[in-house]
Amino acid sequence: MNFKNFPMVSKVVFGRGSFNQLEEILLLKRLNVNAPFIFLVDEVFQGNEKLTSRIPLAYEDEIIFISAAEEPKTSQVDALVEHIILKFKDRPSGIIGIGGGTLLDLAKAVSIMLTNEGETSAYQGWDLVKSPAIYHVGIPTISGTGAEVSRTTVLTGPEKKLGINSDYTPFDQVLLDPELIQDVPTQQWFYTGMDCYIHCIESLTGTYLNAFSQSYGEKALELCKEIFLSDTIDKKEAEDKLMMASWHGGMSIAYSQVGVAHAMSYGLSYLLGTKHGLGNCIVFDHLEEFYPEGVALFKAMKAKHNIELPQGLCKDLSDKEFNTMIDVALGMVPLWENALGNNWNKTITREKLRSMYELM
Repeated sequence: MNFKNFPMVSKVVFGRGSFNQLEEILLLKRLNVNAPFIFLVDEVFQGNEKLTSRIPLAYEDEIIFISAAEEPKTSQVDALVEHIILKFKDRPSGIIGIGGGTLLDLAKAVSIMLTNEGETSAYQGWDLVKSPAIYHVGIPTISGTGAEVSRTTVLTGPEKKLGINSDYTPFDQVLLDPELIQDVPTQQWFYTGMDCYIHCIESLTGTYLNAFSQSYGEKALELCKEIFLSDTIDKKEAEDKLMMASWHGGMSIAYSQVGVAHAMSYGLSYLLGTKHGLGNCIVFDHLEEFYPEGVALFKAMKAKHNIELPQGLCKDLSDKEFNTMIDVALGMVPLWENALGNNWNKTITREKLRSMYELM
C-alpha cells in the first residue's frame, strides 16, 4: 500500500507582533534587485497605514490590492500572472499573500502559474502541476479557512470550482500574527471560524479518518468549542487560539478530507458566488441527517453569537441553475467518499441533492 507523502509548510512564525519580522525573513530570499517581491493584499487594508506602512518594500517591490468580495477565479490568477510577467524583467523573488482565504489562495496560485505554462484552469485537479512554484509566503488576517496550511488553492474556473491540489501548493513560509485578526467584523469572524469547525466535524466523522487527521481534528474542535461557546475566554486569547484552530483544522484534512457541507457549498459558490465560509454555514445548517451532533452544536454557536444566516438563496432558481450546482457538487468525489463511503452515489442522487438545495 502506498501512503501519501504530503509536503507541509516548511517554516512558520507565530506570535503577537511577528509581522514585524517579515523584512528579516524576506531579506534572505531576494534573488537580485530586479527580482521584486509582489505583495497581494486584501483591499480592506488600502489606506490602512497601521498595516501597509509595515510592509517592507524595496527596489521594484509592488503591492497589489485585491478585493476579497468574490471567490478567487482562475481568470483573476491569469491576469495577475500576465501583469507580473509584462511589468518585470526578472521573475519575482516571491509572492506574499496578506489577507483571508481568498488572498492566500491567490498567492499560492500565482506562485504556481509563474513557473507553469498555459491557463490556470488547466491545473484544477489533483497533482497536475509539473514545475515547483516560486517562493511564496502566507500571512492570514482572518482565521478559519486553513488556507495557510493546505496543499490546495480553491479557484472558480470557467467550468468548475476546484482546487489546484499539488505538492507545490503549500506556502514556503507562514507568518501567524494574532494582532492581524483583531479587527475582523463579527459575522466574518463567525463564518471563517465555522469553516474551521466544519473541517473538524467532516474530518472526524469521515471514512478517511486516521490517527494523523484525528489528532489535529480533535485539537481544533476543542479550540473551536472554547472560542465559540465559552463565557470566560478573553478577546486576545480567542484570537491566539483561533489561529491555532485554523492551523490544526487545515492539518486535519491534509491526510483526510472534508465532506457534504464543502461539496454542496462549492455548488452554491460556483453558481451564486456565495463566499466559502458563509456557504458552508448555510449548507451545514441543514445537514442533521449526516452530522446530527455537529449541527446541534453549530446551532448553539450560531444562537450564542446572534448570527442569522441568509434564507431562500435557491428559491427562484431554474432547473438549469439547479443542475449546474448539482453537477459541481457531484464532481467532488473524494469529499462524498469521505462522508459516505464508496457507495455514496446510492444515497446522493441528483434528486436528493436538488431537495437539499431547495431547503436553502
